[in-house]
Amino acid sequence: MSRRKPASTHGLFAEPQGLKPLAERMRPRSLDEIVGQTRLLDPGKPLRRAIEAGHVHSMILWGPPGCGKTTLALLLARYAEAEFRAISAVLSGLADVRVALEEAAANFARGVRTVLFVDEVHRFNKAQQDAFLPHIEKGVILFIGATTENPSFELNSALLSRCRVHVMEAVSATDIQRALERALHDAERGLGGMALRPHADALGLIAQAADGDVRRALTLLEIAAELADGGVIDEVTLAQVLADRTRRFDKGGEQFYDQISALHKSVRSSDADAALYWVTRMMDGGCDPAYLARRLTRMAIEDVGLADPRALSMALEAWNTYDRLGSPEGDLALAQVAVYLAVAAKSNAVYVGFNETKAEIAANGTLEVPVHLRNAPTRLMKNLGYGAGYQYDHDVEGGVALDQQCLPDALVGRQFYRPTERGLEGKIAEKVNALRQAREAARSASAEPKGRRSRA
Repeated sequence: MSRRKPASTHGLFAEPQGLKPLAERMRPRSLDEIVGQTRLLDPGKPLRRAIEAGHVHSMILWGPPGCGKTTLALLLARYAEAEFRAISAVLSGLADVRVALEEAAANFARGVRTVLFVDEVHRFNKAQQDAFLPHIEKGVILFIGATTENPSFELNSALLSRCRVHVMEAVSATDIQRALERALHDAERGLGGMALRPHADALGLIAQAADGDVRRALTLLEIAAELADGGVIDEVTLAQVLADRTRRFDKGGEQFYDQISALHKSVRSSDADAALYWVTRMMDGGCDPAYLARRLTRMAIEDVGLADPRALSMALEAWNTYDRLGSPEGDLALAQVAVYLAVAAKSNAVYVGFNETKAEIAANGTLEVPVHLRNAPTRLMKNLGYGAGYQYDHDVEGGVALDQQCLPDALVGRQFYRPTERGLEGKIAEKVNALRQAREAARSASAEPKGRRSRA
C-alpha cells in the first residue's frame, strides 16, 4: 500500500505565526509529531494505515482536553486532501450547521471532499445531531466529532452507528515533556530563539502540572518564558507559574463518574489506601463535599450495612462536621470516614434483601395483611375479627410469640434477609437463624393433630 503524503502546509498551517499562542504554533504538522497516542497512531496501526492511504472514515474522537483531537482532525483533512471546516457545538446553532453543510454540498458537487469537524459534539441536541445523518450517508461530508464525554451516553445511536469511535488517552508526563523540549528548541515555531535556560527539573514539573493536557503544558511553558529573568526558568519562576494548578476533573462529566465509581469500589474492596486517594482526588478537583458526604453515607448503608452499624453514624457525623467546619478542616472528616468504611466489615445483606422484597411485591401485588395483625379501633372491625388471636410478644415467655404469623399467607416461610457472618452481623445471624428455627418448629407443632401432639 502506497502512503499518501499530506497536502502542502500552505494555507491551513501557514498563517502568520507571530501572534499565535505557543500551543497553536507548535500544533503537530504530521502524524509523527503527535505525542501520546501510540495505541492509535503508531506505524502499522489500522487507523494510521487508513489515514496514510487517504481512506478516512467518519468518526468520533473521544478523549480528555489537550490530547490532540483537533490536531488529528486537521491532519485527517490534509491526508485526505479535503477541505477542512470546523464548528463548535458550544458556539454554533442549527443555522451554523446548515451553512456548513451547504458549503460541503457545494464542494461535493465540484468533486472536493469536506472534513466537517464538530468540537464538543455532545453539546448538540438530538435535532442538531440528526441534521448530519443524511450528509454522512451520502458521503457529502467526512464527519469528525470531538467529545470529552462518553459517546454511549451523550450521542444519538443513529449518529454513533454511522461513525467509528476512537478513544484518545490523556498524554503521559513523559510524552508531554517531549513536546515541551521540541517547543523549547524549535527556532521557527517555538521558543528556540529566546535562549531560555530552564533548570534541570523545570520541563518535568510543567509536564506533571499539565495533567495529561499538552496544550496546557505549552501554555505554562510560554508563561514561564515570559516571566523568566534573563532567560532563566528557575524555581521561583515555576512557583509563580504553577501556583494553584488543579488536576483534571469535570464536575458531572466522564471524569467525575469514573472517580466516584473508583472511590465506591475501593471502599467495597476494603482498600483503605485507594479509598483515601480517590476521596482526596475528588476534593482536590473541586467536587462538591456535600455530594461526597452523601455518597459515603450510601456506602455505609449499602456495603457496610449491619456488619458495622456504627459506619452509618460515622458517615452522618462526618457530613454534619463538614457542614459546621467547611473546608479545609471538614475535608479531613470526609477522608476519615472513607478510610473507616474501607476497613469496616462488609455486608450488603439488607441491600440485597430489600431489592428482593421489592421484586416480590411487584410480582405479587397487594397481599392481604393477616387478620390477627390488623388494627381494630372500631366495634365493626372487632366484629369482623380484626386483631383476634394476636399475641402481645412482651407477655409471652421469652418475649417472642414464635407461632405468630407475620407475613402474608402466600409468603409464609420466605426469607428475604440472609445475614452474613462478617462483623456484628455474625452475631445478628446467630439470633436470626435461631429465631427462624424456633418459628419453623412452632409452625410444625401447630400443624400436627392434637392427639398426635399429646402422644408425643
